[in-house]
Amino acid sequence: MEEGCGVPGTLPCTWDHLEAAGHICILKDAFDFESPSEIANLIAAENVEAALALHLYRGGRLLQGHGIPFGVIFGGTDLNEDVNQGEKNKVMGKVLEEARFAVAFTKSMEEMAQRQWELQQSRTPPLTGMPSFSAQVREINQSADNLHVFLLICGLRQVKDPLYVVDVFSEWHQEEPNVYLVIVGPEVDPVFTREVKAKVRRTAGVRLIGEMPQGDLHAVMKSCFVVVNSSVSEGMSAAILEAMDLEVPVLARNIPGNAAVVEHGVTGLLFSEPQEFVQLAKRLVRDPALEKEIVANGREYVRTHHSWQAERDTYQRLVRMLEGSSGH
Repeated sequence: MEEGCGVPGTLPCTWDHLEAAGHICILKDAFDFESPSEIANLIAAENVEAALALHLYRGGRLLQGHGIPFGVIFGGTDLNEDVNQGEKNKVMGKVLEEARFAVAFTKSMEEMAQRQWELQQSRTPPLTGMPSFSAQVREINQSADNLHVFLLICGLRQVKDPLYVVDVFSEWHQEEPNVYLVIVGPEVDPVFTREVKAKVRRTAGVRLIGEMPQGDLHAVMKSCFVVVNSSVSEGMSAAILEAMDLEVPVLARNIPGNAAVVEHGVTGLLFSEPQEFVQLAKRLVRDPALEKEIVANGREYVRTHHSWQAERDTYQRLVRMLEGSSGH
């Protein structure tokens, strides 16, 4: 088993690594394709020699049977959600049989895949690190004295559960008007997005911001007090790693994907239910020494375990594997 590491990046960041090595890359969204025949047309038109898919089911299944070598990167919902659906599980197993390699962001993801499909260890080099995300900024009123903004970054879909702590946070805001919860992210699920918007409109102390450029998002992160993750499941949260890298405290839901990178009380804080979230949030507000310690430990963790250069080297080597088996 080979240990790899990476700083937060998205598939576009992976492309940056590969283009830096001289490869020509074409980035496509799996949702843009309705059938494998459309992928076949793309492969022929662009003379594609190899492919890399993010998400074993959504992306990987489209690459089967086209005669080009490909690798897959586990996304999170493929291992945490889709694996529990019989037909999807079967399809993903077939994808892995054809894939030249599979990338897992954490050891726990790797072990989960091993249990499900009995993969050979040499085919799943773990990479810690996940894509950077984007979003659009709207001004927040920062006139309150001693303002504390808790930033929850996610695409608006149910698995991210952005409403999990909304009610308890609003109660806290009514006691202490200088605390705000700001939810930032793209509208992924239109039906769920309407639910989130309706809830936020009638909830004091909670704001919703749409998608914004990465640079703007990082500026917002640097100015916030804490980055929050309330997901039901995660592969590896980009927001958590980027927060650590930007020296912002992390307050995350205690799920396997988050617990793989956040050590409670050391590199961040983990909560298991909404009331505990508020208790820990108040503790951070009132204990600057704890905040400072968590920030320092988080930054050191990212520097030690999530090296941008190591991620680049690993992806470049994996693509060379695909080149070697493409027959070109």
